[in-house]
Amino acid sequence: MPYGDGRLKVFTGRAHPELALEVAEHIGLPLGDLVIENFQDCETRVVINENVRGVDAFIIQPTIRPNETLLELLIVIDALRRASARRITAVIPYYGYGRQDRKTRGREPITAKLIANLLVTAGADRVLTVDLHVGQIQGFFDVPLDHLTGVPLLAEHFAGLELPDPVVVCPDAGEGGIPRARHLAELLAAPLAIVDKRRPAPGVSEVVHVIGNVRGKTAILMDDIIDTAGTIVHAAEALRELGAREVVAACVHPVLSGPAVPRLVGAPIRELAVTNTIPVTERAAAALAGRLTRISIAGLLGEAIVRVHEDRSITELMAAPRSEPAP
Repeated sequence: MPYGDGRLKVFTGRAHPELALEVAEHIGLPLGDLVIENFQDCETRVVINENVRGVDAFIIQPTIRPNETLLELLIVIDALRRASARRITAVIPYYGYGRQDRKTRGREPITAKLIANLLVTAGADRVLTVDLHVGQIQGFFDVPLDHLTGVPLLAEHFAGLELPDPVVVCPDAGEGGIPRARHLAELLAAPLAIVDKRRPAPGVSEVVHVIGNVRGKTAILMDDIIDTAGTIVHAAEALRELGAREVVAACVHPVLSGPAVPRLVGAPIRELAVTNTIPVTERAAAALAGRLTRISIAGLLGEAIVRVHEDRSITELMAAPRSEPAP
């Protein structure tokens, strides 16, 4: 049923228009009339082709490939602000640069904080995001931030598979992964195991040992991001060596960059379940055909947008997935 008060408008950048369209359809609205194009020198040009004065504007843009999509998001926010939108909410299903949340050595930036500053300076009044890499990034913002999670949607999927003797496994003992894996374990009423690893270099991981019993069990590896897939693949191999019956994996953000797809193709992982916070390329989907399951987060985002617009709580959305249309 169309959402008809006329004061809510949803726009999209070019990072993931398919997700934005699905969110708009869930709410019952057309996407806002927004044109984004590039000049010959790659400068980005934005034009809003409809009146937004006094409206509650939401711009959906996961910042995958952040060097281009983040700047595009900032320009759209600025355009909405200068066009007198009443409130501007940046809906960022995937928060790029979220892994640079602290200094690990001298003379390093804290880029996740820099991005928060840029969004607020551009004119974002509120941010709506999904599964930040670490929860403390919420504190980097000086405007309200609503932090959603796709874990209940993944839990619903695995519950439907009726996996024999499941155990949820966190593939990394650090970086905020344990609370996320524990959440999935609680939703599935399954035990939790933890992979202890070390990183000799950025993007390189080595499994040291596994804390918990996985022998004879179906291991469900749960992470927020799969980037180059080194962590998840090494963890799967270690679990099989320790006697796990089989391994399935899940993540919220399937970045799948560099060697990720070839690694996953050769990994002892029966299924990889992901959400659609960012798009999966056709090439990756074809290579992982039969093993890749994509779960839509559009309903969660759509209902959260409506609740923000109506100044209603969205806390209850974190308890369980919702399949009915937004009001």
